Amino acid sequence: MKPVPYIPENAPFNAEQRAWLNGFLAGLFSHPDSSDPSQREISHAPKKKIPLLIFYGSQTGTAEQLAKRMAAEAGQYGFEARVLDMNAFTGVDLKQESRLAIVTSTWGDGDPPDNALAFWNFLNSESAPPLPHLSYSVLALGDKNYSEFCGAGKKFDERLAQLGATRIHPRAECDLDYEGTAKAWTAAFWAALKNSDLGNADPRIGDGASNPVVPTPALLNPATKSTRPQFDRNNPFPARLLVNRKLTARNSVKDTRHFEIALHGSDLNYEVGDALGVVPTNCPTLVGEILEALGFDGEEGVKNSQEQEISLRHALLGGHQITQISRDFFQLFAERSGDAGLKQLLSPERKDELEKFLYGREIIDLLAGFPGVQFSPGEFISSLRKLQPRLYSISSSPKAHPGEIDLTVAAVRYESHARARKGVCSTFLADRVEPDSPVPVFIQTSHGFRLPEDGTKPIIMIGPGTGVAPFRAFLEERRALGAKGRNWLFFGDQRAETDFLYRDELETMTKDGTLARLDLAFSRDQPEKIYVQQRIRESAPEIWSWLESGAHVYVCGDAKRMAKDVDAALREVIETAGNRTADQSAAYMQNLKTEKRYQRDVY
Repeated sequence: MKPVPYIPENAPFNAEQRAWLNGFLAGLFSHPDSSDPSQREISHAPKKKIPLLIFYGSQTGTAEQLAKRMAAEAGQYGFEARVLDMNAFTGVDLKQESRLAIVTSTWGDGDPPDNALAFWNFLNSESAPPLPHLSYSVLALGDKNYSEFCGAGKKFDERLAQLGATRIHPRAECDLDYEGTAKAWTAAFWAALKNSDLGNADPRIGDGASNPVVPTPALLNPATKSTRPQFDRNNPFPARLLVNRKLTARNSVKDTRHFEIALHGSDLNYEVGDALGVVPTNCPTLVGEILEALGFDGEEGVKNSQEQEISLRHALLGGHQITQISRDFFQLFAERSGDAGLKQLLSPERKDELEKFLYGREIIDLLAGFPGVQFSPGEFISSLRKLQPRLYSISSSPKAHPGEIDLTVAAVRYESHARARKGVCSTFLADRVEPDSPVPVFIQTSHGFRLPEDGTKPIIMIGPGTGVAPFRAFLEERRALGAKGRNWLFFGDQRAETDFLYRDELETMTKDGTLARLDLAFSRDQPEKIYVQQRIRESAPEIWSWLESGAHVYVCGDAKRMAKDVDAALREVIETAGNRTADQSAAYMQNLKTEKRYQRDVY
């Protein structure tokens, strides 16, 4: 077998280019030598597939989908893959595993997702075994706008190496526009695995293959032969908005909407707990302001991702992120401006100052504040990130609303630095979708946020604000199925008079018995603010009783504050009502997660 060359990390390529080139070289050099009789002789013999373990850590479902896509194609490369979320590690004997792929997103301040946290804790415990027999590589997902970009993937990568495992291919780090990097890493991983000491005993790829497959990105998404279009993230369905109804009262400080979207003709199916991906367009007014600041009329030609020429205005409306300032854009802008103050903010020791400066500012603020900075149309477009879909928890049951999806969305509107701001997708839905204009959508499956299969099991749902969305769907589903399990909802917002979302529906469900309990927390209806976590503590004995009778707990909403506060409140319930120590409470909570009885949809 010829040695496999590779592109070093200091070569003048970006991460995606380097990963693709490494994959190409590895695939090229993994061909058996046709001049070697032994290679030709074994090419006709049947081959047993090589076992491969794929672990994923996923909060929104993207890493899970990538891991399952990878497993689906493993056979053509000669591997038999098992796919598990990382918290299922207790059913795996790592001492018996020799090949591992990890696909993980990052959550919070560089932390693993919920379904990977227990495995991370295990790897850092005294129980973690040495792993010199294990070959691995990591695909990390993240967002460059956060300081701990791909933090979880980096941690897993480094910890496995510390335990003696062999990194057979460099870690790939994906930004929000992850597809290209993920495909390149996957291609390179297959080749590297085949060429590792553990995988190259038989150089053929696939069962009985006489010619090895060169792994290239084109192999990873084989064209479908179906005559009907397959709608997904890369090919969203042009749905029709049926209903746009305001849920909050006129005098509320919030603007929360109920949307009903028709799926007829799409063949899209969903389950309660899934999310709907919406592909928005940018605000035309903001696009006009940016064009004016740049001195362009919008008709200038630029290239899109398919290398087709389109107008600059069209590219800004639908193809690129034009609000949030990415770190890469800020670095380019600071260098182009020549401003010493902006350049100084780029130094690592001033990271906190940079974050403070960027908070509440958008690209238009930089352009207006430094009018001397010039870009060509192509330069400006290439400096922007791709406009990403937004994911919204589905607030309807397909059994109650066939052919339709409901969403519960707060339209984001605020002021900062003397300028009015608008959420890209929320105001796209609320303000800019006309009756006949399409809403591009796709289904984002969420296997980690599901009702119990046993309909007799009780459920506790905690969802303040728009976090109530999936629980409206849960309740509709349980009612449609005639599930006998008790349902308990904790809901809260600012004021009952103006912000009690779906009040009539929830009160009707309480009367007809669908809801066994409805606990409310309206923070501004009394001098002292009250939140759902306080209601949880007040109901500690009853919650403990439900938990001990097998209840499943679900949390949906804000990750930074609410979800953390609710988690702390639940631990207190276990300690006080369950008479447990802090360590025992933590173990009890971990057991709930392992049994999939504590699931969160937080953002």
